[in-house]
Amino acid sequence: MKTFLSYIAFVCCLNAFAQQTPAPKQTKDIAILGAKAHIGNGTVIENSVIILSDGRITNIVNGDVVKLNLTNIDVINANGKHVYPGFILPNSTLGLVEIDAVKASDDEKEMGAWNPHIRSLIAYNAESKIVESLRPNGVLIGQITPQGGRMSGTSSVVQFDAWNWEDAAIKVNDALHLNWPSNFSASHAFFSNTRTGISANENYNEQIKEIETYFQNAIAYNKGDKKPTNLPFASMEGLFNGNQKLFIHVNEEKGIIDAVNFCKTFQLNNVVIVGGKEAYKTIDILKENNIPVVLNRVHSLPDSDDDDYNLPYKTARLLVNQGITVCLDSSGDMERMSSRNLPFYAGTTVTYGLSQEQALQLITLNAAKVLRIDTDYGSLEKGKSATLFISEGDALDMKTNAISHAFIDGRQISLETHQTELWKRYSEKLKTK
Repeated sequence: MKTFLSYIAFVCCLNAFAQQTPAPKQTKDIAILGAKAHIGNGTVIENSVIILSDGRITNIVNGDVVKLNLTNIDVINANGKHVYPGFILPNSTLGLVEIDAVKASDDEKEMGAWNPHIRSLIAYNAESKIVESLRPNGVLIGQITPQGGRMSGTSSVVQFDAWNWEDAAIKVNDALHLNWPSNFSASHAFFSNTRTGISANENYNEQIKEIETYFQNAIAYNKGDKKPTNLPFASMEGLFNGNQKLFIHVNEEKGIIDAVNFCKTFQLNNVVIVGGKEAYKTIDILKENNIPVVLNRVHSLPDSDDDDYNLPYKTARLLVNQGITVCLDSSGDMERMSSRNLPFYAGTTVTYGLSQEQALQLITLNAAKVLRIDTDYGSLEKGKSATLFISEGDALDMKTNAISHAFIDGRQISLETHQTELWKRYSEKLKTK
């Protein structure tokens, strides 16, 4: 009996703290009136009228110039507010780990070095409490990416209001992820992340040769009769026919140059550099080969002792000003919990040289282009998905980011989280005293 009662109590706790129920499909047209619309492509409409119908933006106009018939339509008065495209987070392990200390809830990496056949999507937990915590800051879409090994596996792009991974999927198996070897080896203090020394990686050339051999074998397999079946090699076919991108995780100048030359050798055209801490030193080769960069978290420390102390804050500006397509991720320590800060990372780049709209592009249209979902997402344009939100203030500023409405594919989603429930609970407690 005691065991049964304990089970009932456990189930009740799960229900009490479960994620918000996904929103139903849009059934009635919605008009958002009067907001300052940040389109996501660098332009702004000061007094906008946006019509959402059947999950799409069916019209977006300047309310000072064009008058629309708004009969039989739900109206949201957004005068004095701002409307933005849903923010997009690339290169994330969201939904792959719930509790770091519980191994059964940790699916971010697999054993072994070569895992191109691993699909992160099927391990994605759409009901993660961490996932729901992003929505009140406008982060509505993400690329769920595996880690570890030399080839980590395949990522997929999802939206953050779903029952399961099938409902969440926007673009399935969009890219393969290759971790380029570092040409340096760092030593760290015992039980600390503090770096105590750095030396050359004596195995660097050997590791590059191993990557080349693996790709040569994969190409030969996919050009042949594909017998016997080799799942890792078969899963790389999309790289060679152009259906998938290759995301190369590399930070150092030499590594970036070697990675780009490797791609040229193997005629891999859909390539993205992830990390890119020294990408500002390789602008010419990136521009020549039209390679975008997913920059690691802006709020971080420089890697080298002789780096400018604010280099991570201004790297985006150094690249954008030279015509490189740049977007931002949140990878690093506590990356899943820190993902809600994505808009504030973009906001920091404004202080260090980018305009407000350029910074916005880092987490909207640029990210959509890198993930190849820009035909539907990333900007407020007629015909695109109605994935957007309304903020009372500047969404890139943590002081004024206060979201009142958010939509994914036209569905008005809940902005409640475990944190907001606790805030309301203890606010009431204070009122009773």
